[in-house]
Amino acid sequence: MTDVERPVYEPGHGLLRGRTAVVTAAAGAGIGGATARRFLEEGARVLVSDAHVRRLKEYEAELAGEFGTSRVTALPCDVTDESQVRALFETAVHEHGRLDVVVNNAGLGGTSHLVEMSDEQWGRVLDVTLNGTFRCTRAALRLMREDGRGGVIVNNASVVGWRAQAGQAHYAAAKAGVMALTRCAALEAAEFGVRVNAVSPSLAMHPHLVKVTTPELLEELTAREAFGRYAEPWEVANVIVFLASGYSSYLTGEVVSVSSQRP
Repeated sequence: MTDVERPVYEPGHGLLRGRTAVVTAAAGAGIGGATARRFLEEGARVLVSDAHVRRLKEYEAELAGEFGTSRVTALPCDVTDESQVRALFETAVHEHGRLDVVVNNAGLGGTSHLVEMSDEQWGRVLDVTLNGTFRCTRAALRLMREDGRGGVIVNNASVVGWRAQAGQAHYAAAKAGVMALTRCAALEAAEFGVRVNAVSPSLAMHPHLVKVTTPELLEELTAREAFGRYAEPWEVANVIVFLASGYSSYLTGEVVSVSSQRP
């Protein structure tokens, strides 16, 4: 990406001032880490979580050094473990007094053609990506309903939930499920003032993605985009900030494409 093409990183505007947010899979360079940073720039208190303990501790220290230890906490969480999920959201309330925003970013990909895919491969991707989003949504909604002050949940889906891609049957099924879960949860949560939406990115470039994706596929996916480039993780995070903020107060049950590839 040339300097001319590089998007402008906008400063924070206090859109989430005074709110407490939980962001899963937020240990570092991807969408989760960018979202945690963006939330802090917008004035929120943030509990970052990830299954990778070392990277999580490193990122907690980095954020706390910039934004202060009173606004940044971290707790490891494997979203396939119900007890860890409950502890994550209870910790947010205990540490910060409330739970206002949840970003369900945890997901697991992989490439395997269906005829060669094992039950274990299928089940693992579904358990982290779809079931993990379900567990976190359920835990958050229970606390938000009890609190009575409303809240916001933003799930991370994918354009693969809309379109076909060879080798991605498990991931596509999981992300399509996240979209359906988002719509159903939104209807149920409306009665106690909670909005539930999702973002659907395509290609948000970060170092881990480069390690697990072939250059040929990255080039193909980039070429599909209208801008002819990949998204920066913080560009997806900007949309998540919008969905978490009061600027989207009448928006619920929606899947917002952060890509030109929506069918």
